[in-house]
Amino acid sequence: MLPESDGGPSGRSHDGPHADPPGTPSGRPSGAPPGRPSGDDRARGRRPLRVGAAWAVLLLALLLTLLLSLAVGSRPIPPAEVLRALLHGGDGAEARVVLEMRLPRTVIGLMVGAALGLAGAVLQGLTRNPIAEPGVLGLGQGASCGVVLAIALFGVHTLSGYVWFAFAGAAAAAVVAYAVAAGGRGGRGGATPVKLALAGAAVNAFAVAVISAVVTTDATVNDEFRFWQVGALSGRGTDVASQVLPFLAAGAVLVLVAARGLDALALGDDTARGLGQNVAVVRVTGAAGATVLTGAAVAAAGPVAFVGLAVPHVARALVGADHRRLLAACLLLGPVMLLLSDVVGRIVFPPSEVPAGVMTALVGVPFLVATVRRRAVVAA
Repeated sequence: MLPESDGGPSGRSHDGPHADPPGTPSGRPSGAPPGRPSGDDRARGRRPLRVGAAWAVLLLALLLTLLLSLAVGSRPIPPAEVLRALLHGGDGAEARVVLEMRLPRTVIGLMVGAALGLAGAVLQGLTRNPIAEPGVLGLGQGASCGVVLAIALFGVHTLSGYVWFAFAGAAAAAVVAYAVAAGGRGGRGGATPVKLALAGAAVNAFAVAVISAVVTTDATVNDEFRFWQVGALSGRGTDVASQVLPFLAAGAVLVLVAARGLDALALGDDTARGLGQNVAVVRVTGAAGATVLTGAAVAAAGPVAFVGLAVPHVARALVGADHRRLLAACLLLGPVMLLLSDVVGRIVFPPSEVPAGVMTALVGVPFLVATVRRRAVVAA
């Protein structure tokens, strides 16, 4: 217990025991040695350094993963040759492999990984559910249902044709799930996180039933759908990338607009309203962005599991729970996880390849397990 000041020669003020002595910098506890930062000062200095190091690691990891995706495969290509092909082109065999086969594959992986990472972070924030991912509203199965119906009813047999039907299926699933959650006699309070999750589960089950009914009665559709359903980056060209890019850009804009509202929603609906947020608008904007991102990603690469679940948790452990930083980190980390999975799938059983959709769980599980063991998983 500090003694009361007597205003004597020690120089203490008569304002009370907690007043700083003359010349003490603001924010330093009384009695801190001159010239030495206080504990608060040191904490404020460490946090920017730690977050800055996390951004540096994420950027470096993305660059290295992009290089690996272009260099590694059944025919390894030295990094110098990869850079030469990218900068100067060429007609050699190695340049053609890089530019015509691996570059489109890498671009698709970059776009799809970023889309799934962003969608997972937004859905975890909207539902306040740490295990939420793009399947929580039935988006993935809705997109798959759209593709099955496109093959069976409309005779669509190309990846570029799948894009539109997959996107339409994901959008329909999201609209139905939100309408079910927000409407009805039990609609008081709007589309709450619990009702959204339940409605999404119902939509997901319905889409699975439709898919099963079609593929079990038509062998031709089953054979073609199996190729798309595994989730892969191979065989996708620049035409697919150009078709999904506008949707990915629109979805990214929507989720970034909703970022500040997601921070408020994490405190609860009532608190968010007290902070001036329109909860319904935030939910609709975020869900629309996640729907567009998921539909375009699934259309381009097929259903790819685990990326939307694991990436937000790892990103949250690196940069914190603020959604503006979190979404930016997911934008970088999503492609790292998906492209790394694709690279591992190329070399694990040569000369065959394991699709990226199969490898994402095998590569992503160690990331998530390590994060959980460090107690770094934080609810959105």
